[in-house]
Amino acid sequence: MNDPDGSNGSWPVAELDAVRRLRVIARTTPGASFAEHLIAAPFDRVWALASDLEDQLPRLITDISAFTVTSADGERLEARARSPLGMRARFDIVLRPGWCLMQSRFVLGGMAAVPEADGTRFAFFGALRIPGIRLIDRALHPLADPLGVKALKRFTDQLDCH
Repeated sequence: MNDPDGSNGSWPVAELDAVRRLRVIARTTPGASFAEHLIAAPFDRVWALASDLEDQLPRLITDISAFTVTSADGERLEARARSPLGMRARFDIVLRPGWCLMQSRFVLGGMAAVPEADGTRFAFFGALRIPGIRLIDRALHPLADPLGVKALKRFTDQLDCH
């Protein structure tokens, strides 16, 4: 690595795995829900299930009744979500092995997974992107945190391992 002046130096390097990156995003996003769990299943099995967005997101998030990928260009996808009440949203998505980050006009969310020990560390994150959310951030955490835990439990139940 080069110093800012172009010479080789000893700049510190801090590389974060996908779960840690998602945790940083969640902790710096007002009103975010975040949950992670060590799942007793191999990474390939966990990520194959998680990355099936069209099938999984409606199972994990009760406010989504349908999720349809409308275009894909490499790791960049676009999708449409529909709520049980008929509201619709368009999402921009980055999806690669172990990493999924999604955003719409009013929602930010994601999933991450990394192999760990004899299983997979899996994380789930969601947040609203609405004006003034920073003002009520502290009040939202007791309400938002259980949402991520519930989504994560629904996911691990499908894998039949906790």
